[in-house]
Amino acid sequence: AEAVVVGVRVRPFNDREKGLNATLCIDMQGPSTIITGPAGIPQTFAFDQSFWSHDDFFVEENGYCSPRPGGRYADQRFVYETFGQRVLDNAWAGYHCCLFAYGQTGAGKSYSMVGYGNNNGIVPISCEEIFNRISKNNDSSRSYEIQVSMVEIYNETVQDLFIPCDQRPKNGFQIRESKALGVYVDGIVKNAVDSYAAIEAAIEEGTSNRSIGATQMNATSSRAHTVITIEFKQVEVIGGVENVKVSNINLIDLAGSEKAGQTGATGDRLKEGSAINKSLSALGNVIEKLAEKSQGKAKKDAIPYRDSKLTR
Repeated sequence: AEAVVVGVRVRPFNDREKGLNATLCIDMQGPSTIITGPAGIPQTFAFDQSFWSHDDFFVEENGYCSPRPGGRYADQRFVYETFGQRVLDNAWAGYHCCLFAYGQTGAGKSYSMVGYGNNNGIVPISCEEIFNRISKNNDSSRSYEIQVSMVEIYNETVQDLFIPCDQRPKNGFQIRESKALGVYVDGIVKNAVDSYAAIEAAIEEGTSNRSIGATQMNATSSRAHTVITIEFKQVEVIGGVENVKVSNINLIDLAGSEKAGQTGATGDRLKEGSAINKSLSALGNVIEKLAEKSQGKAKKDAIPYRDSKLTR
């Protein structure tokens, strides 16, 4: 299984950027992303994949954005096949997996993860693919069980998106740890699903309960981190003995980092933005420490997982 893979995606200009006559300073060549600053000096950054989704596309009659012939536009399906499919392959092998979208508010994270209209993102495509793979199973000794949960981390409080707002505990749900289960959220709803339609309906229900709000940079800004966990259990009977393999697939739509001066945030929006930035900083610190350990540095340093509910 792979440890960490990183990709970057550039979206088209939005109306705000067009109104500001923004200048494109990004280019992409294969896995490399090239940024040209005000001084005109290009800097090249290497990733596992760079997705060009700024232009070179056309909108089909059903609303799907497809690449023009010979163009380099990376559509939703291509992004899934590059990263989402890797997650499923590792889950099938029995590994816990996590995929998240990270970036500034309005960068297009929710579009890549969830999608819009007929432009389904990684989450719905992955859910559909799970049941496509299961339907191809011809081994009577093997069966599958799937449960889905959906939570959001709002102002450092964990809430269950399958529970109506007026029925949720004021202080949220607690994150606990055990030797048997590892780190888990205590008391949340886990819906058993047996088809793509069932998991799609569950996610739509949870999505309708998400915390969103308007800022000057994004009219539908996510005000919380959303975590969809698909518990994927494979049961195989060999010689009369039942073997169980469980994988958790975590698909995370992070709220975007913010600058209060640019978003115009005040009151609750300012408080939300502060909590978002704090948790994203904690995530960055965890990733930095893990990277240092992988390079043989800071071996004795503890990983600061407990600094935020997000990194637990």
